[in-house]
Amino acid sequence: MEKAHLHQYYLDKVVPELKKSRGYDNIHQVPRIEKIVINTGFNSTTEKGQIDEITREISSIAGQKAVVTKARKSVSNFKLRAGMPVGVMVTLRGRQMYEFLYRLIAVALPGIRDFRGVKDRLDGNGNYSLGIADHTIFPETHGDSGKHSIGMDICISTTAATDDEGRELLSLLGVPFRKRNQPQAAVNA
Repeated sequence: MEKAHLHQYYLDKVVPELKKSRGYDNIHQVPRIEKIVINTGFNSTTEKGQIDEITREISSIAGQKAVVTKARKSVSNFKLRAGMPVGVMVTLRGRQMYEFLYRLIAVALPGIRDFRGVKDRLDGNGNYSLGIADHTIFPETHGDSGKHSIGMDICISTTAATDDEGRELLSLLGVPFRKRNQPQAAVNA
């Protein structure tokens, strides 16, 4: 099986560049992406048909079947009982992870109107999270199929030990980080 385009780029260009800039001796010291998690939530009063539609949309975006997450505890203020569906998530690894990241970087994010980049703030451990307000930026979706837009969180987990390593890895892969003090448009990152 042939490697995904972005994975081959990582092996050919990013690994040597990180080894040179960071002084790694061994290829296993070079940070890499472990997984990408796509997650969306909805309220407890969402109808079964809408839940199926959201699951279908997230599955088509990810290229892998999404699963419905259920509430663990009951919260009376939110009219929520344990076991009720509250979200949809999918975890991507391997080839599908690289293909999704490539579509996100090369197609979806540049397609946002007035897009100037995403924030360059990581979580302190080299991982990056990005909030998308509208799922229709992905070409796999049909903008008119849903009655409403679906927001989602995209979490990119890396093996980087620090934010600087993670930021350098992601920027070498092509994540369009925004320049400092630049306004933001339509992406909640």
